[in-house]
Amino acid sequence: INMKVPFSHPEIMEACRLVVEKNQLDSAYIRPNLFYGYGNLGLTPKACPVELTVGCWEWGRYLGEASLQNGIHALLLPQKRLHPSQINASVKIGGLYVQSNVFATEARKRGFDEAIFLNLEDRVSEGPGENIIIINGDTLRTNDRSESVLEGITRTSILEIAQNLGYNTEIAPITVSDLLGADEAFFTGTAAEVTPISRITDSRDRDIPQSDWQTYAIGDGKPGAITQKLATLYGEIVRGQHQVYDHWLTYIHK
Repeated sequence: INMKVPFSHPEIMEACRLVVEKNQLDSAYIRPNLFYGYGNLGLTPKACPVELTVGCWEWGRYLGEASLQNGIHALLLPQKRLHPSQINASVKIGGLYVQSNVFATEARKRGFDEAIFLNLEDRVSEGPGENIIIINGDTLRTNDRSESVLEGITRTSILEIAQNLGYNTEIAPITVSDLLGADEAFFTGTAAEVTPISRITDSRDRDIPQSDWQTYAIGDGKPGAITQKLATLYGEIVRGQHQVYDHWLTYIHK
């Protein structure tokens, strides 16, 4: 989007650290946001300065406190994720969250915990704010930006953790059959961390009423052992309990 950022990476990191420190938060979600300030009206912000805000707040488990123990119930949407041929969705652009907002809200209004998008090829894309990883045997599979996903930092971290634990990982497309037939499946994201998916309801056919939508259990319908192991370890790592991953962390209190 041709945004020339006047702040260095260390400056943005320090701003994030200070906001958490000043608010005296022990556990928080941090959201830095670069945006065009006031300069001119129109679709091309040629005279608008780039500005930065940083917000932080206490936040429990994004998809519910019981999601790690019980897993969540996701809705497979008929709507398709934006395609790489339409716009580069490999970075977090605020405007792209409109689609996520609309359909995550719709899924919740219908009684589900979260939504799942397909791409234009009718393969699995991602959640509104999460990547998807499936497990079969001892192999984890996730997709990449060619499948209309934003390759999240948490996704990358989980793949590295899994490899360090001796699991196999692969980057490949995920079909709907792959997802519904997986031994385990879970979301990854900054807010979601690692959230098991235990059930998925298929709403792809717009002509079928909700009362006739089919629901599928993932595995035995409960969070799988590998998912739970990764979720627990990831939670410990981001809270500074594993020194081998210390290079991932920025400590708030110097």
